[in-house]
Amino acid sequence: MKSIVLSSNTSWYLWNFRKNTIIKLLSSGCSVYCIAPLDEFSAKLEGIGATFVPIKLDGKSTGLLRELKAISSIYKTLKIIKPDFVFNFTIKINLYSGLVCRLLSVPYANNVSGLGTVFLHKGLIYSLAQKLYGVTNHRASRVFFQNSEDMDSFIKLNLVKADRTRLLPGSGIDIEHFSYTQMPDRVDAVVFIMIARLIADKGVREYVDASRKLIGRGVNVKCILVGPGGVSNKTAITDDEIARWEADGVVNCVGEQKDVIPWIQKAHVLVLPSYREGMPRTVLEAASIGRPAIVTDVPGCRQSIVDNETGWLCKVRDAEDLARVMAMVAAKPLSELEQAGCKARERIEKEFAESIVIEHYLDCLKIE
Repeated sequence: MKSIVLSSNTSWYLWNFRKNTIIKLLSSGCSVYCIAPLDEFSAKLEGIGATFVPIKLDGKSTGLLRELKAISSIYKTLKIIKPDFVFNFTIKINLYSGLVCRLLSVPYANNVSGLGTVFLHKGLIYSLAQKLYGVTNHRASRVFFQNSEDMDSFIKLNLVKADRTRLLPGSGIDIEHFSYTQMPDRVDAVVFIMIARLIADKGVREYVDASRKLIGRGVNVKCILVGPGGVSNKTAITDDEIARWEADGVVNCVGEQKDVIPWIQKAHVLVLPSYREGMPRTVLEAASIGRPAIVTDVPGCRQSIVDNETGWLCKVRDAEDLARVMAMVAAKPLSELEQAGCKARERIEKEFAESIVIEHYLDCLKIE
């Protein structure tokens, strides 16, 4: 019986994005260990049969002493478990657990789901992360990417060997959970929705500015913003900004929602004007439900839609262009939006189903 570890910076991530992978590994006869900081989802992981082992890790910390303690915590944990294989998810875990796996000669795979704020705002931390990625990726059995542009960048920077890389269709969508639902009637306004952490790098301000422009021009739209405020990030949107937007009536800010499905179902089109993504999950979830999307023409986002078929592209960091595309979409008859949503759902079923990702992971275990 193989002992498999899935490691992440939160139990929330493992439960929401890797639950079915864990279930499949367990049904294949593997012992599955989930290592992550303790949170409200840790017990749920044990509830499906995995063994949860807490580690000390702060996903947003950059203090040297705290980071060394995190690496030490991972080292002690993996030394006790003695796993046959480790799957690492999220940037810090890729770096720290990858380093520990290398030291312990444990086979492992890193998952690069996106380059994140560290790579968008280059500085000392970027340089350190780049060096660590080179150290850990070169000894990984596999390094999974979610779009070809990120993969090519890592290869060109010599941060990974080309023959170790594999391209995944995002983290995979549970097409039964995110089932197709008919688009709501267009009573008056077209309803747009953005679902993201409230940070500037996601294009939140561009979304709000575009909404303000459309309302000022008399375009009949309703713009909803879903996502947690108070995020620990250098580009985080302030509470004062959110309060002003609400007071001005340009967006309906509903905060973080544990279940985004009802909110997507209320909307006609999803909007994500992000500066860069791995493969934006909210776009794929909305597509699975049957909603087209407006996204920026940047790595990750542009791969998440087929322009003018399952969604529409706009320029990055450009609220005026976003407003232009939103106005164009708002002018379309409901039947055209429904057709785009149906095509989006069909594409998810063929290319982005979670079963495709799980098969890649099972194949990974045959390497050794």
